[in-house]
Amino acid sequence: MTMQEIRSNTVLAARREEIELHTADGLTLVGELALPPSNDPVATLVTLHPLPTHGGFMDSHVYKKAANRLPALADIAVLRFNTRGTSSPRGTSEGAFDSADGERFDVAAAIEFAEFHESPELVNRWLVGWSFGTDLALMHGLDPSIEGTILLSPPLRWSQPEHLRAWADSGKPVTALVPEFDDNLRPDEARERFGAIPQADVIGVDGAKHLWVGEKYVRRVLDEIARIVAPSKLPEGGLPTEVDASLVVEG
Repeated sequence: MTMQEIRSNTVLAARREEIELHTADGLTLVGELALPPSNDPVATLVTLHPLPTHGGFMDSHVYKKAANRLPALADIAVLRFNTRGTSSPRGTSEGAFDSADGERFDVAAAIEFAEFHESPELVNRWLVGWSFGTDLALMHGLDPSIEGTILLSPPLRWSQPEHLRAWADSGKPVTALVPEFDDNLRPDEARERFGAIPQADVIGVDGAKHLWVGEKYVRRVLDEIARIVAPSKLPEGGLPTEVDASLVVEG
């Protein structure tokens, strides 16, 4: 067996399909679903990307790396899509950015797609928000079919106290990964503000910044995601940093 290191641009084997989401207000959104190469998924990530007016889209690097690695490494399905008016190489979603209001329909469409997908079923569904996407998760993602949410660099910009109370009342797990040097909300303040959700777990990540630049920090994020949604698939010491070369598609 020849082993190959997982690098920043490594793409591992997966079943990938271009998808379209259809919103209740009549828009078509573009996205991609990455499935484990042969097994059925043990968990599903519905990802909500950073602020599109500041460069966020479905290919924002943490999510692209999640889709490139987690299906093969941990049997986790990764659903990515562009919110309304957002463009990526996959295409442009219809509509226009609506400051976290109209995006409620986008979140609902993604959750519905995951809930009713067949062959395979997308089980154990979790919302993963990053920056602006964390506000979308907190505001619009509390759905009976969602197990919980993982928040990367939450700014709590659009989220209101009533949204935090709703998650608190639900009892569903909330984990916030907060960079030590975040531009918006740093760990100590995050712990104070997320105190409104008794079950929230706020994890400060030393040395990290809002954009999680650097392979060290990407791996930390992916390890934490796997720990939460698919603990049986996370080896002691974290996800593998090298794999059988036969699993490498690119990079």
